[in-house]
Amino acid sequence: MRPAPRPGAHKVVVLALDGVYPFELGIPHRVLGSADGRYEVVSASADGRPVRTDADLTVTPGHGPEALAGADTVIIPPYALSAASAAAPDPRALAALSRVRPGARLVSICTGAFLLAAAGLLDGRRATTHWALTDYFQELFPRVELDADVLFVDHGDVLTSAGAAGGVDVCLHLVRQDHGSEVANQVARCCVVPPYRDGGQAQYIERPLPPPSEAGTGPTRDWALRRLHQPLSLDELAAHAAMSTRTFARRFREETGLSPGRWLTRQRLRHARRLLESSDLPVERVAHEVGFATATSLRRHLAAEAGVAPSAYRRTFRAAAPAADPVEETPRTDSAH
Repeated sequence: MRPAPRPGAHKVVVLALDGVYPFELGIPHRVLGSADGRYEVVSASADGRPVRTDADLTVTPGHGPEALAGADTVIIPPYALSAASAAAPDPRALAALSRVRPGARLVSICTGAFLLAAAGLLDGRRATTHWALTDYFQELFPRVELDADVLFVDHGDVLTSAGAAGGVDVCLHLVRQDHGSEVANQVARCCVVPPYRDGGQAQYIERPLPPPSEAGTGPTRDWALRRLHQPLSLDELAAHAAMSTRTFARRFREETGLSPGRWLTRQRLRHARRLLESSDLPVERVAHEVGFATATSLRRHLAAEAGVAPSAYRRTFRAAAPAADPVEETPRTDSAH
C-alpha cells in the first residue's frame, strides 16, 4: 500500500487535458507517489469534467481547475495534438494554467510543452519536447530555444521533458532535486526503472537513409554502403562517380545535405548501432566491421551523436545484455539541465 501524504507534503497537481495520453498521465502518480509520502499527487481537469483520453477510455480527475491555485508543482502530461490545438490550445486549459500561483513549479511531458509555449512561458528559454515534433514546435514557437537532443531541461521554475518515458526521467529528477539521490534511487528501484539514463533523445531518433538515385551520387552512395568496413577516401568516391573531387563533393552535399565524410560517419554509426543492438560482438570488432580505425574512434563518434558509450547503448537496446566489454567506458553524456 502506498503511504498517505505526510503533513505539509509537496502538493503536485497533474492537469489532464482533452486527448491526454493515459500512460504519461499516470507517471507523476507512480513516480512521485512512490517517495514515501513526500508528495501529495492529485489530478485535475480544466473544467472539472471527465476527460477523454487518446485511447478508448475516459478518465474522471478528482479535481477541477481550482486545485491548481494551491499547487506547489503543476505537471502537464501530453495530449493528442491537432493543427488547431497546437497553435491555440483550448481556452479552458490556458485559463486553468493562469490559476497557478507565482513561485509554483511548472513541468511538461512531451506535447505538454505546446501548452506552456502557447502561454508564453517558454519564450527566451531552452526547452524540449518529443524529437518527432521539433520542426513543428519551432515553426509555431520561434522564440523558444528548442533542444531536441536532451531528455529534459530544468530552469528551476519551469521544466520540459521528452516523450513518453521522458516523463519518468523528469519526475525522478524532481525527486532528486527535492530530496537527494538516495531517495530518488529508492523511488527508481520501487518503480523498476533506471535512476538516471545516460545520453539524450538523440539515441532514439531514427535517421533513415536518403534513397539512392540513378543519377548523381546515388549509385556511389549505394556502392559505399557495401564497403563501410573499408577506408573510403574522397578521391575513391569521386573516381567511382566519374567526377572530379570538387564536383563530387558539391553534388554530394546538394543531394544529401552533408559532406561525404560526414555522411560516411553517419552511415558507419548507423551500422554500428545495428550491430550493438543485434550482436554480441566486442566493441573493438564492431568498430572494425563498420570502418572505424579503433574502438576509441567509435566511442568518440557515438558519444557525439547519441550521448552514450557503445556499452551503454547496447544495454539500453538489447533485450538481454551481453557480457560486459573488456574495456571500461566512460561516456560523454549530454547535460539535460
